[in-house]
Amino acid sequence: MKLSSGSRVIAFAEQYLCIPEGSKVGQPLRLEPFQRKFILDIYDNPAGTRRAICSLARKNGKSALIAAIVLAHVIGPEAKQNTQIVSGAMSRDQAALVFNLAVKMLDMSPQLAGLYKYVPSGKRIIGLRKNVEFRALAADGTTAHGLSPILAILDEVGQIRGASTPFVEAITTSQGAHENPLLIAISTQAASDADMLSLWIDDAIRSGDPTVVCHLHAADPGCDLLDESQWQKANPALGIFRGEKDLREQLQEAMRIPGMEGSARNLLLNQRVSLDSLWLAPTVWKANSAAPDIDVFRANGAHIGLDLSNRNDLTAAVLAAIDDDGFIHLMPFVFAPATGMEDRERRDKAPYTAWVRDGSLVAVPGATVDYEWVCQFLKGKLDDLGIEPMSIQFDRWRIKEFKSAAERSGLCLPESAWQEVGQGYKDFSPRIESFEGGLLKNKIRHGGHPLLNLGAAHAVVVRDPAGNRKIAKDKSTQRIDVLVASLMAAHPLLAQTTAEFDTGALIA
Repeated sequence: MKLSSGSRVIAFAEQYLCIPEGSKVGQPLRLEPFQRKFILDIYDNPAGTRRAICSLARKNGKSALIAAIVLAHVIGPEAKQNTQIVSGAMSRDQAALVFNLAVKMLDMSPQLAGLYKYVPSGKRIIGLRKNVEFRALAADGTTAHGLSPILAILDEVGQIRGASTPFVEAITTSQGAHENPLLIAISTQAASDADMLSLWIDDAIRSGDPTVVCHLHAADPGCDLLDESQWQKANPALGIFRGEKDLREQLQEAMRIPGMEGSARNLLLNQRVSLDSLWLAPTVWKANSAAPDIDVFRANGAHIGLDLSNRNDLTAAVLAAIDDDGFIHLMPFVFAPATGMEDRERRDKAPYTAWVRDGSLVAVPGATVDYEWVCQFLKGKLDDLGIEPMSIQFDRWRIKEFKSAAERSGLCLPESAWQEVGQGYKDFSPRIESFEGGLLKNKIRHGGHPLLNLGAAHAVVVRDPAGNRKIAKDKSTQRIDVLVASLMAAHPLLAQTTAEFDTGALIA
């Protein structure tokens, strides 16, 4: 009996390819029912398939499926003489992943020896029997210009914001030389209806175009994060090569920290949800509200997190110290101009004057925050309390003016103790992660300072395509300066405890 095209692709994958990584590495590849159906719907489509979309949650074998399909076109039953195949990813690392998986599959199959050669430096695989060339391309590296691929597979295009990118357009337009090109997109959903993958999925569902295959595996909108019946909808490999224990732990954590909910729904339940969300759960924040101990600061010194903001607004200096049990103690000092306090109170809908009366907010004489006055205040407090400053963690905004004022006021630290902290994704993501870890372990003692509470209740985190996070002041509806300064101050101590823990975990 003659096999269909889809059946031949499945037979090739299961007869010649092995599992490239994980606990079952080296064992024969066995495609799961959802993978088989996707392949059959693509290759056995009576109308012919020009575009195929498979959207499912992370860790469900997307990259391995892409690698298997690629090899079916390079040296398998779908190989066409003198053709080009490409896979496209948003980053070099993601592009390299597909290439590396394909190479591992080839190296584990002695039956395929002599049918191919690969070039690691160019992320290329060449099928020798029919001179088929595969290239793994990255949006931040080599483009698709000059190529003419009969098959293009796009990996994780849910990361693309907006209707398209020059990289994707270069790939799709380059297929025009072929009579029956095929474009396959395998990805977790995008965050917005206006993003490219969302537009593709919605058009496929709405139009009913028979040449478009669309498999969407997603939990129902608005479902309970811990509804296990929904997990399988987004994770068809659950319990096979998608760990149920890991998924449960991540979703339980997302229930405790609102800032993680959007990400969890998008990445773990494959829902079309914005990654921008409130960061901290009130219950977690309240659980860390024990009062700081002044003796810890006196005994061990303090790192200072500094958020200067605008001269006519809040300026925050937060002290962080660690005790012998690994608890992080926070002591905020927050400054605002005395002149115009009532106007700012009405603007921000915050009781600034009451906070000045109870000592939570320091009114600086005048209409702007005088940095020399602030430095003199901090120097006096540190001296009176007997606290040695270990470092000043600062954002570069107006820092030259502040350092000059510090020198004039006697708040002198060696140059090495002034440590710049960028406010972008790269620098702030590890600070968010370490602070979250401290909160989840109930290792933060913030004392319920009202301006810290204000920031914690309104902080919004945003992500870049690589998953790095930062706190977005422009999306937060209240002043979060004190919280930002706290993250900067606490990170050297939290990073220290994390490093110690990780090292110990490696000792048998």
